[in-house]
Amino acid sequence: MPSRYPGAISQDWEPKVLRHSRPRGQDLRDPKAVNQALRSGVEVLTVKKLDAGSNKKSSAAAPAVNARKLDEGTEPAALDRVAPEVRQAIQKARLEKKLSQADLAKQINERPQVVQEYENGKAVQNQAVLAKMERVLGVKLRGKIGK
Repeated sequence: MPSRYPGAISQDWEPKVLRHSRPRGQDLRDPKAVNQALRSGVEVLTVKKLDAGSNKKSSAAAPAVNARKLDEGTEPAALDRVAPEVRQAIQKARLEKKLSQADLAKQINERPQVVQEYENGKAVQNQAVLAKMERVLGVKLRGKIGK
Protein backbone atom coordinates (compact mmCIF):
# COMPACT_ATOMS: atom_id res chain seq x y z
CA MET A 1 0.00 0.00 0.00
CA PRO A 2 1.52 3.32 -1.04
CA SER A 3 1.90 6.08 1.53
CA ARG A 4 0.30 9.43 0.98
CA TYR A 5 3.37 11.41 1.86
CA PRO A 6 6.37 10.91 -0.29
CA GLY A 7 9.68 10.87 1.55
CA ALA A 8 10.44 10.48 5.16
CA ILE A 9 8.10 11.84 7.77
CA SER A 10 9.92 14.12 10.15
CA GLN A 11 8.89 16.27 13.02
CA ASP A 12 9.70 19.92 12.23
CA TRP A 13 8.36 21.46 15.41
CA GLU A 14 10.46 24.02 17.15
CA PRO A 15 10.64 23.85 20.89
CA LYS A 16 8.79 26.68 22.66
CA VAL A 17 9.65 27.87 26.12
CA LEU A 18 6.66 28.81 28.23
CA ARG A 19 7.32 31.60 30.66
CA HIS A 20 5.29 32.85 33.50
CA SER A 21 3.35 36.04 32.89
CA ARG A 22 4.21 39.17 34.80
CA PRO A 23 2.78 39.21 38.29
CA ARG A 24 -0.53 41.02 38.62
CA GLY A 25 -0.97 44.03 40.87
CA GLN A 26 -2.99 41.99 43.33
CA ASP A 27 -0.16 39.46 43.60
CA LEU A 28 2.37 42.24 44.19
CA ARG A 29 0.36 43.56 47.13
CA ASP A 30 0.19 40.15 48.76
CA PRO A 31 2.02 40.26 52.12
CA LYS A 32 3.89 37.03 51.32
CA ALA A 33 5.21 38.47 48.06
CA VAL A 34 6.24 41.71 49.78
CA ASN A 35 8.09 39.82 52.55
CA GLN A 36 9.84 37.61 50.00
CA ALA A 37 10.96 40.67 48.01
CA LEU A 38 12.26 42.33 51.17
CA ARG A 39 14.24 39.19 52.12
CA SER A 40 15.77 38.91 48.67
CA GLY A 41 16.88 42.57 48.75
CA VAL A 42 14.59 43.92 46.04
CA GLU A 43 13.55 47.55 46.48
CA VAL A 44 9.92 47.74 47.59
CA LEU A 45 7.93 50.93 47.02
CA THR A 46 5.24 51.77 49.56
CA VAL A 47 2.68 54.50 49.05
CA LYS A 48 0.42 55.84 51.81
CA LYS A 49 -3.08 56.47 50.52
CA LEU A 50 -4.92 59.41 52.03
CA ASP A 51 -8.51 58.89 53.13
CA ALA A 52 -8.21 55.18 52.41
CA GLY A 53 -11.20 53.19 53.52
CA SER A 54 -13.46 56.19 53.87
CA ASN A 55 -16.34 57.21 51.70
CA LYS A 56 -15.31 60.86 51.45
CA LYS A 57 -14.00 62.62 48.38
CA SER A 58 -10.61 64.21 48.45
CA SER A 59 -10.69 67.78 49.67
CA ALA A 60 -7.75 68.66 47.42
CA ALA A 61 -9.66 67.87 44.23
CA ALA A 62 -12.73 69.99 44.93
CA PRO A 63 -14.49 71.23 48.02
CA ALA A 64 -17.05 68.55 48.71
CA VAL A 65 -20.35 69.86 50.03
CA ASN A 66 -22.72 67.52 51.71
CA ALA A 67 -25.99 67.50 49.76
CA ARG A 68 -28.09 67.37 52.92
CA LYS A 69 -26.35 70.43 54.35
CA LEU A 70 -26.89 72.26 51.08
CA ASP A 71 -30.60 71.44 51.10
CA GLU A 72 -30.99 72.46 54.72
CA GLY A 73 -29.27 75.76 54.01
CA THR A 74 -31.47 76.72 51.07
CA GLU A 75 -34.86 75.35 52.10
CA PRO A 76 -36.75 75.79 55.34
CA ALA A 77 -36.78 72.73 57.57
CA ALA A 78 -40.58 72.77 58.06
CA LEU A 79 -43.20 74.04 55.66
CA ASP A 80 -45.42 76.88 56.79
CA ARG A 81 -48.66 75.54 58.17
CA VAL A 82 -51.91 77.47 58.53
CA ALA A 83 -51.61 80.16 61.21
CA PRO A 84 -53.97 80.00 64.22
CA GLU A 85 -55.56 83.33 63.22
CA VAL A 86 -56.42 81.95 59.76
CA ARG A 87 -57.84 78.74 61.26
CA GLN A 88 -60.09 80.68 63.61
CA ALA A 89 -61.19 83.08 60.85
CA ILE A 90 -62.19 80.17 58.59
CA GLN A 91 -64.16 78.43 61.35
CA LYS A 92 -65.88 81.63 62.48
CA ALA A 93 -66.88 82.70 58.97
CA ARG A 94 -68.09 79.19 58.07
CA LEU A 95 -70.23 78.94 61.20
CA GLU A 96 -71.69 82.44 60.63
CA LYS A 97 -72.79 81.37 57.13
CA LYS A 98 -74.11 78.11 58.67
CA LEU A 99 -72.04 75.91 56.35
CA SER A 100 -70.64 72.52 57.17
CA GLN A 101 -67.09 71.62 56.18
CA ALA A 102 -68.49 69.44 53.39
CA ASP A 103 -70.70 72.30 52.08
CA LEU A 104 -67.73 74.70 52.04
CA ALA A 105 -65.61 72.07 50.29
CA LYS A 106 -68.25 71.66 47.55
CA GLN A 107 -68.47 75.42 46.99
CA ILE A 108 -64.70 75.79 46.57
CA ASN A 109 -64.34 72.54 44.55
CA GLU A 110 -62.05 70.84 47.06
CA ARG A 111 -62.33 67.67 49.14
CA PRO A 112 -63.85 67.96 52.63
CA GLN A 113 -60.54 66.71 54.02
CA VAL A 114 -58.84 69.88 52.71
CA VAL A 115 -61.21 72.13 54.65
CA GLN A 116 -60.76 69.97 57.74
CA GLU A 117 -56.97 70.23 57.47
CA TYR A 118 -57.15 74.02 57.13
CA GLU A 119 -59.35 74.31 60.20
CA ASN A 120 -57.11 71.95 62.22
CA GLY A 121 -53.94 73.76 61.15
CA LYS A 122 -52.38 70.68 59.54
CA ALA A 123 -52.53 71.92 55.95
CA VAL A 124 -49.68 73.62 54.15
CA GLN A 125 -50.89 77.02 53.02
CA ASN A 126 -51.98 77.16 49.40
CA GLN A 127 -52.81 80.66 48.18
CA ALA A 128 -55.27 79.37 45.57
CA VAL A 129 -57.32 77.47 48.17
CA LEU A 130 -57.26 80.46 50.53
CA ALA A 131 -58.48 82.71 47.69
CA LYS A 132 -61.44 80.38 47.02
CA MET A 133 -62.32 80.36 50.73
CA GLU A 134 -62.09 84.18 50.87
CA ARG A 135 -64.50 84.46 47.94
CA VAL A 136 -67.07 82.02 49.40
CA LEU A 137 -66.83 83.13 53.05
CA GLY A 138 -66.39 86.84 52.38
CA VAL A 139 -63.48 87.09 54.86
CA LYS A 140 -59.87 88.13 54.34
CA LEU A 141 -57.59 85.11 54.96
CA ARG A 142 -54.37 86.16 53.24
CA GLY A 143 -52.00 88.94 54.25
CA LYS A 144 -52.36 90.64 57.64
CA ILE A 145 -55.40 89.35 59.47
CA GLY A 146 -57.00 91.32 62.29
CA LYS A 147 -54.28 93.98 62.30
